Amino acid sequence: MERRQRGVSAGLLLLLYQISQVGLQNIPSVTLGVLILNIFLFLNPLRPLTEVCLSVNEAVHRKNWQRLLLAPFHHADDWHLYYNMISMLWKGIMLERKLKSIWFAYIIAVFSVLIGVVYMVLEVLLVIILDDPSYEMNCGVGFSGVLFALKVLNNHYNPGRVSSVFGLPISSKYACWVELVAIHLISPG
Repeated sequence: MERRQRGVSAGLLLLLYQISQVGLQNIPSVTLGVLILNIFLFLNPLRPLTEVCLSVNEAVHRKNWQRLLLAPFHHADDWHLYYNMISMLWKGIMLERKLKSIWFAYIIAVFSVLIGVVYMVLEVLLVIILDDPSYEMNCGVGFSGVLFALKVLNNHYNPGRVSSVFGLPISSKYACWVELVAIHLISPG
């Protein structure tokens, strides 16, 4: 896992600009709280990324379960933070208004942990299927998995919509999969 630069950077400045364009008064409370928490932990990480990233080796074998809570809220670099938080901003505004703040906060909390569990199960399956123990060492951080789950949930509540992915109109029920591939290509790991 690469070491990221600390401090104010282009991605962070662009994120703050986008938030200001929406207006703090237009961002529901839980969504705003998630944005603030992620920005705060980007500027003041609890630990180095190598100590918060989630892997089968660290979480399961070494029983370092706190990584399930820490990994989603740390980001590898300013652009990783930017893309994730812009996605959170739009998904949060739509879903939190529809579901209300308490239910939305519950969903964010559950998804934040559950996505890490799913990630580790998939890594274990890759170890078994491909007979390659190196997958136990893959270590990831970021909010992308939670955002993917929110995208699926948003598609459930807003069926039949068309999303634009890289300027191409795509049915929202498929857009989440295209977005997942795009996120992986833009910010692998």
